[in-house]
Parts: sequence; structure tokens; C-alpha cells
Amino acid sequence: MNLRSKNRISAEFSMSSMTDIIFLLLIFFMLTSNFVAPTGLPVSLPTSKASAIVMQKISVTITPDLKYYLNDKEVVLSDIEPQLATLLQGADEGVVVLHVDKSVPVEYLVNVASIAANLNAKVTLATVPAE
Repeated sequence: MNLRSKNRISAEFSMSSMTDIIFLLLIFFMLTSNFVAPTGLPVSLPTSKASAIVMQKISVTITPDLKYYLNDKEVVLSDIEPQLATLLQGADEGVVVLHVDKSVPVEYLVNVASIAANLNAKVTLATVPAE
């Protein structure tokens, strides 16, 4: 009397379906990630309820220790206007995004914004969306 089952269960595991799922998750996270490149400088931006994403061509950053950076390159305040003027001449749309730390007094923000406005550039303040 033969009591053995004719259908044996295979102990092998196929990884092809697992790799398909991982690949689809990778594509999903790549497509839903934020496409705006953040600034590489340590600045704590203020929060705002209406935070619009602007494609930044020219970035001016003011750090908490009152150092000025134009497109991640350190400059002094007196050199911002001529360097900004040369960058705006080459740009088809004059948009200047200000990355100002929230601990910086407003007068420094106004100084840089007025320089950009005198050069007929659109000035945008970078903020973090409020939760």
C-alpha cells in the first residue's frame, strides 16, 4: 500500500515577482519625489501657508551669520549688484529666489530684494510649507 502523495510541494521561491514589485516601488518614489533641488547651505527657512514652487535660476542666500551667497558662491554685499546684473543679462527670465534664514533681521532681506528689484528682476522669498 503506497501512501505517498503524488503532488510534492516545492521548497523553491521565485524572486522574479519580488523584483517586479521593488522596481515598481522605485519608479513610484522617483516620480513622486520633489523635483526642486534644495539649496546646499544650512538655512532655516520661514514657514508659509501659501508656498509656491518656483524654478530657481538665480539664488541669493543669507545665512544666520550674515554671509551672502550668490548661487552657492560666497560674495560680499557690495559685489552682489554687479554679479547679479551679469547673471540677469544671460537669463531669459529674471527670477531671483531669496533663501533667508528666519533669524536674519528684515533689513538684510530688504537690501538684497531692493538690489534685485532695481535690476528689474522678479523677487521670490523661499519658504517651507506650513503643516
